[in-house]
Amino acid sequence: MADNERHPFLQGLSKHRGAPPTIVVIFGASGDLTARKLIPAVFNLAVDNLLPADFFLVGYGRTAIPDDEFRKLAADAIKEFSRRDLQPAVWERVARNTSYVAGGYDDAEAYVRLAQHIDQLERQLGRDVQTLFYISTPPSVFAPILKGLGSSGLAARHRDHPLHSKVIIEKPFGRDLASAKALNETIRSVFDEHQVYRIDHYLGKETVQDLLVQRFANAIFEPLWNRNFINSVQITVAEEVGVGTRGGYYEQAGALRDMIQNHTMQLVALTAMEPPVSLDAEAIRDEKVKLLRAIQPLALGPGGDVARAQYAAGMIGGKMVKGYLEEEGINPQSKTESTRPFGCRSITGGGRACRSICAPANAWRGASPKSPSTSNDRRARCSTRTADSISRPIRSRSRSSRTRG
Repeated sequence: MADNERHPFLQGLSKHRGAPPTIVVIFGASGDLTARKLIPAVFNLAVDNLLPADFFLVGYGRTAIPDDEFRKLAADAIKEFSRRDLQPAVWERVARNTSYVAGGYDDAEAYVRLAQHIDQLERQLGRDVQTLFYISTPPSVFAPILKGLGSSGLAARHRDHPLHSKVIIEKPFGRDLASAKALNETIRSVFDEHQVYRIDHYLGKETVQDLLVQRFANAIFEPLWNRNFINSVQITVAEEVGVGTRGGYYEQAGALRDMIQNHTMQLVALTAMEPPVSLDAEAIRDEKVKLLRAIQPLALGPGGDVARAQYAAGMIGGKMVKGYLEEEGINPQSKTESTRPFGCRSITGGGRACRSICAPANAWRGASPKSPSTSNDRRARCSTRTADSISRPIRSRSRSSRTRG
């Protein structure tokens, strides 16, 4: 018999009985990441009864959206992108505590309104609430958001209390080393370090999380996962969608900053790192850093380790899709790479990590390798476009990450 049948009063309550009341504020609530990842994630947590019993979702963005319309947009995102079908009864529990606050990211008065809205929710509940700020915006507005949270007092809510405010910052964390350091300084001026979570959402994928178990807890793979038995590993991060509405961001970032320096290098580290002394976050991080420091410098130029490319128009699911230069917000003369195959070599002690790693990131987009179709429009082909190695591969399809040894 199910738990909710044995104990009917537990129906709809969180399995985490000790989880405190929580308000999640999503900055960039009308953006692509929120629709594709964050809203479906919240819904699936609700399906699994993993949300706190008192949970509030607040969207924040520059576009003025009424609460009811934001709830409808969220429901539409769940229908399109969630791994589970929309369950009206479950979504209603979340939707009735979902609201939206409009304002600019550098608008001090808007942060005051946001603070008043959060205070109102707390008074409505009648008890202290922890607030989690999720920054899901272009990196150019990270600093204004952090400063707004500081000046409005939102960053200091319940400071020195278990229900202190927390901030989650998505990648890319800075454009280069100097900007990453500057962003860290801005964070430290507003939040204490224990309030800050710098995340790479790729690490939430089940396949990625399974890597450590497959490597170090599998009696078949563990003795063989070393350079004596593995010559190289290819990591393919393939997409079945283009840049979509992210053209403005992608023109600034490109595949190198968007995919490789975060998602792909995390996969490289998990694939080739030495076993950590424990599974706590600091021990795993230490082994990742050791591996990344052991990677030899890449050879650039013709015949080197790196190629820059752009995806071309092709077919996905029998429908014609645009090439990179035809996407919205992309300069027709752009030389920004949307794919970047590269190879790197790691030399580590102990002989456990493989010596060479080839990691072509986002290299193909289009037809699924599982598709029975073998028509010519689904075959990969390239044509050189410029002298600086920008080429145009047609796509092959797979949204998941695939690691092959």
